[in-house]
Amino acid sequence: MTSSDVRIVPSADVSDSAQLGPGTSIWHLAQVRENAQLGKNCIVGRGAYIGTGVVMGDNCKVQNYALVYEPAVLEPGVFIGPAVVLTNDTYPRAVNPDGSLKSGADWEAVGVTIRTGAAIGARAVCVAPVEIGAWATVAAGAVVTKDVPNFALVAGVPAKRIGWVGKAGQRLVEKDGLWVCPATGATYREANGLLTEEQA
Repeated sequence: MTSSDVRIVPSADVSDSAQLGPGTSIWHLAQVRENAQLGKNCIVGRGAYIGTGVVMGDNCKVQNYALVYEPAVLEPGVFIGPAVVLTNDTYPRAVNPDGSLKSGADWEAVGVTIRTGAAIGARAVCVAPVEIGAWATVAAGAVVTKDVPNFALVAGVPAKRIGWVGKAGQRLVEKDGLWVCPATGATYREANGLLTEEQA
């Protein structure tokens, strides 16, 4: 069921069983597969792919030519940059050991989970199964093979944490034992390799 308040351009391919929330836009040559669930005000850019049964919360942006394979879950406010790939096969093969062509019954899809507000930079690859924490940032071109903590900034191949970011997406600055967002002034505390936001 799709809300009447959606925009689907004629060249997009959207399954009748996909659910699109109000205010959602599906752009040129994008494909949204069967039983995908997209929340309110989502944007799926040109040539992007949203796999069967993928779940996206409200206000997510999937940029041009990104590939979001099932069973990915994107919580609200997630940003997926251009040409990002969220994989779903830990041990990919076209054929079985006996040489026969693999079918859907010959493997079990595993997904990428991206928590609220996180951002995945252009051409990054997240290798399932993996979880990207809330408000984390994956740098452009990174290859994520391990879970990423909340607020972490990761980069490289394989991706490693190189800093912390706040909800505004800017890199945090250490000051007087706390981490401070230069954009908002919000403060965060680090303990045991994890970051938590200080309550106002």
